[in-house]
Parts: sequence; structure tokens; C-alpha cells
Amino acid sequence: MPSVAFVGAGPTTIYTLHALLNEASGAFAVTIFEEQSKAGLGTPYRPGWNDPAMLSNIASLEIPPLGETLVDWLRRQPHDRLVARGVDPDAIDERAFYPRLMLGDYFYDRFNAMVAAARQRGACVDVRTRCRVTDIASETDGMLLTIRPRHGAVSEERFDYAVLATGHQWPDDPEVRPGYFLSPWPASALARIPPSSVGIRGSSLTAIDAVVALAVAHGEFIEDGEDGLRYAPAADTDALDITMMSRKGLLPEADFFHPLPYEPLSACTPEAVERLIASGEDDLLDPSFALFKEELANADPAYARKTGLPDLALEDFCERYFADRTETDPFEWARTNLKEAQANQAKRFTVPWRYAILRMHEVMALLVPHLNEVDFQRFTRQFKPIFVDDYATVPHESIKRLLALHGAGKLAIAAIGDGYRIDSRGDESGAVLMLDGERRHFPVFIEATGERPLAAKDFPFPSLRRQGIVRDAEPASSGKAVRGIVIDDEFHPLADDGPADRLFCLSLPFLLGRHPFIQGITSSHEMGEIVGKELAAALFRSGTAQQADEEPV
Repeated sequence: MPSVAFVGAGPTTIYTLHALLNEASGAFAVTIFEEQSKAGLGTPYRPGWNDPAMLSNIASLEIPPLGETLVDWLRRQPHDRLVARGVDPDAIDERAFYPRLMLGDYFYDRFNAMVAAARQRGACVDVRTRCRVTDIASETDGMLLTIRPRHGAVSEERFDYAVLATGHQWPDDPEVRPGYFLSPWPASALARIPPSSVGIRGSSLTAIDAVVALAVAHGEFIEDGEDGLRYAPAADTDALDITMMSRKGLLPEADFFHPLPYEPLSACTPEAVERLIASGEDDLLDPSFALFKEELANADPAYARKTGLPDLALEDFCERYFADRTETDPFEWARTNLKEAQANQAKRFTVPWRYAILRMHEVMALLVPHLNEVDFQRFTRQFKPIFVDDYATVPHESIKRLLALHGAGKLAIAAIGDGYRIDSRGDESGAVLMLDGERRHFPVFIEATGERPLAAKDFPFPSLRRQGIVRDAEPASSGKAVRGIVIDDEFHPLADDGPADRLFCLSLPFLLGRHPFIQGITSSHEMGEIVGKELAAALFRSGTAQQADEEPV
């Protein structure tokens, strides 16, 4: 019978497997390889990797259900299990945000239920944990995987199809030099940092994760009645001082109320952007920006007038979008924005311009693979930050925590622009920030800018690189944004002598150049739906061919 190998067992594999099992007919075998001791959690939701205090930034309503919704699943969990994860059993709501570890419990439970149901209906599903796939090669009769179990000999196995969903690529120990952390994960590594001056490059959710992990290691957040949340440092932690830094020195905004599913757009529609792409014109970004402006003006005329939108070029709009925030103390802005978001949530009121930009980010994503090099750099530098700022809002509780830490004198944020340098290779621990001719040493420094697009040279399976199956969309060059590896719309790596429909790549860092907004659970679902259906069709063709070969003439 035809066979499929999944490499990785996080949400992307879970949603792909879910779609495959819903679509497939006939007999087939699935083998799932997971390097960790448990399959079905995913790096962003794994214990140890994440601190119990870390929150997800996706509302329950937005998480595509796996047999049942997150809210329904939560409501049937034991009271003590919810409390242990920091969830109030009496406040479960589809628009609430929950701890990352709680989402991990949900995915783990639904993955195992899915595997059990598949086996019950006759599918052959083999889940292999503590197994690392170290290489993959394309051969005429399938995909050859090299497998290294934690205990035992290295082996090679051949599969008809392979789905690569290796997810985020972070080092197991982020402290790559004394005091210098390449990422904030695993969070358990941050817990050993002593109270000191800590620099964090980044100010979005990844940086907030780092801040929260440090905060709960050296104190606690306390609900304080009408005064809201406050931070109480532990004894002997006076030296703890955290500085977040980013180009503009801004904090993310609080999650805002909006209808789900998305309401349709009127001007900047998928059809309008597809027509631009089909035109064959080399200049696609400016005409698309014209559609963006038309949509935004239709949605919120007052905002269009206030910003002078009709007369703005793309670069000017980027500056205008952030102008008020860059001129205001970031914590004052955060406090005001939080109050606005809370009031709008209570009234179920949607800010029109925010909602319009939110809906347009998925439409503009269609454009990115077709941009010429100049426009791709403009998009990455000027346009993408607007969409990311709009959709990467954070839970209200996260903003409260930042304000509490700032109020306790433990957190600051700095705007460092473009003319700075981080030196992490000196004799001192941590890193040194060089800015405007001044030198500031942080004994501890954490890189927390989130996942970045990776080039083919970083691909973890060398044989696919050597065979030319995995290759860069554009030659990588210094100072230019990485455009990722070459794939088609069904996530097949493209090569002249490639394995046709045998290989799928859903490893996020290598797709971000082509698909710049695919870092969340909804993206895992969307990619999983595409690949699951493609895989089901390929299995059907393969099974039919095998059956014909076995029938007597």
C-alpha cells in the first residue's frame, strides 16, 4: 500500500493529517517522526520550552477546530486541570486567550484522538517519538529517509511521499555564548538568568515571552483590585532591569474586536490582485497599494482624511501610520490603547481602518511571490510592517503585564533605528549596544525578533540541497531580504529533476520569503488543507496504479 512520512508532529502536521484523513479513500500507511518524547504538541506549546505564564496570541474563535472547538474541549476538561494551567473554568469564552501550554494540551489530545480514530477505521498509523530524521533523498522509487533514534542504530527507510513540517528552528540551548541568548526558548533556560541588566532585541510577542519568563522567575504579577495588575519583585532582585529595543521603539497594540469570519472586501479583493498578477506587468506593488488605499478610504473615510491617504505614496503612508505612536511615550500609548480596546470589546465595536488592514494582509500575501526584486525589498521594508503591526496584536493581559513591569521600574523600551550595532563577541558576557557613538553593555542579551526567513543553505536535509530539489527562489545576497526556497502553490519544492508530487515542504522558516504572514495556527490549517487534499489525490492515484499492477492479465 502507498506510504507517507510526516517529519515533525506539531500543528501543521496535525492539520495536514486531519485533512488527509477526511479526504483519503483506500488503504495507505502513515508514519510520523517526532524528535521530542511526545508527538502532537508543537514547539510553541510544549512544556519546558514555554513558561506556564506565556499566553498564546490567538483567540479561541480563530483556532480551526479539530473534531471539536477549543472552547468545547475546554468546557469538558476537569476543573483541577484547568486551574493548574491558569484557566478560570467560569470564564471560558470563544474570544479569550489561553496559556500556550493549554493549547498544547488541546493539540496533543486531538492528535491522539485522530490517530486512534484512523486506526479504528483500518488505517496504518505509526507514531515514532524520540526519532530524528537527519537526511532525505529523492530516488526513482520514493523518498529515502535517514532516521536516527535516540536509542538504537541509524537506519534508512523508503516512503512513497514525504511531508516536511519541521517547524521553527531554534537551538536546544539558546545561550550560545555566556550571557548571549540566540532566542528566548526554551523558557527554562531564561529561568537561570540572575537579576541583572537584560537587553532584549525585539518588542513583539516573542520579546514579550522573554520579558514574562524573566518576570515570573524573579517576582509575581498580582491582581490589585481597582488598580489592576501590579508586579511584585522577589527579594534580592533589585538588579533586574529589562530593556526592550526595536527600530521604532513601539509596543504591540492590544487585541481589537472584529467580526469573524472576515467580512468581504470591496476594492482590494483577491480577484483584483490576481488580475494585476495576470497582467504580466513588472510593477505590481504600486497598483496594489492603490487598491489598498481605495479599500481603506471606503472603510473609514475619517481615517483617510486624517492621514491624507489619497495623496500618500507607499513609503509616506508607512511613516504616517506610525507617526502618532512614535511621538508618544510607548507605555502611555499602550495604556490608552488598552482602555480603548477594552471599551470596544465591551461594546462589540470594530475600528473600521484596523479591520480593513487586517483583512487585506491575506490578499496582499498573494502578491509577494510575483514582486520584482526592488518591489520585494520595498514591500518587506515599508508595507509588511504595517500588516504585521495590525494583525500581531497581543492579549490584553500581556499589555497589563508590560505596564505593571514598567510601573515597578523593571521595564523600559528603546528606539534604536537603523544605525545601531550589537556586539556579542567581546570579552564581556552578553552584548554591547553601540548607538549614536555611545556604548551600553548588557550582561545578558536576548535575541527575540521572532522567526526569520531562511535560505536553502540552512535546510536541514543536505541530500535535497545537493540534488537541487531545495534551492533559493533568488540568489541570497548581503543586505537583501531572503525570498525563501522555490515551491509551487501546493508546497512542492520545484526542480527540473524533482520528485513531482512526492515531496511537500511546510517548514515555516523556508516559506516566509514567499508567504510572509504564515506564522500562526490559521496558516497551519490553511496549508494543511491544501497539502492534505493534494496528498489524498496522490495516494488515490498511487493506490489505483498499484492495484492495476497486481491484477492478473
